[in-house]
Amino acid sequence: MFKRLALAVVLASASAAAFAAPVTYKIDANHTSVVASWNHFGFSNPIANFGQVDGFITYDPDHVGTSKVEVTIPLAGLDTRVAKFDEHLRSADFFDAEKYPTITFKSTKVEAAGDKKLRVFGDLTVHGVTKPVVLDTTINKIGEQPMAKRAAAGFDATTTIKRSDFGVDKYAPNVSDTVTIRITTEAVVPKAGDAK
Repeated sequence: MFKRLALAVVLASASAAAFAAPVTYKIDANHTSVVASWNHFGFSNPIANFGQVDGFITYDPDHVGTSKVEVTIPLAGLDTRVAKFDEHLRSADFFDAEKYPTITFKSTKVEAAGDKKLRVFGDLTVHGVTKPVVLDTTINKIGEQPMAKRAAAGFDATTTIKRSDFGVDKYAPNVSDTVTIRITTEAVVPKAGDAK
């Protein structure tokens, strides 16, 4: 009788694992960075960091297609380490942050792309314009975050866009139209009561 009970528990556990629900993680803004880089008249390759990132990542390693990402990036968090340049980028010459205060990304499809690799397709909205982009993504680690003592997930991702596609084309092509975006993010399972 005990053996049958033990077997039933094992089978039930295996069945539950096979049909485990996707896990949703809240992005940790303190350990997330979105960095844009471009070429400046052929002389240099400046960068801008976009902080204060907010959003959720849902990931299911057994059913990758059910995974999804939704992110908001406030332009208030833009930081080039040059205050006057930050102001210029937020001005109507570029992002027009007073009118369009956030950048958003919402995934439309996620595909496996090899060992610890994903392709995340989605809609990027910048300057009030929405265009499709693809994030080439690496899974850094899935496990317990020792400080938060909660399940966590970490990812790196890259993509390249044309800023003119979003109506942010001041000084192009001398200041390159092509912008490379690099993302690193850490996200943890939210505490009870955290807004989604």
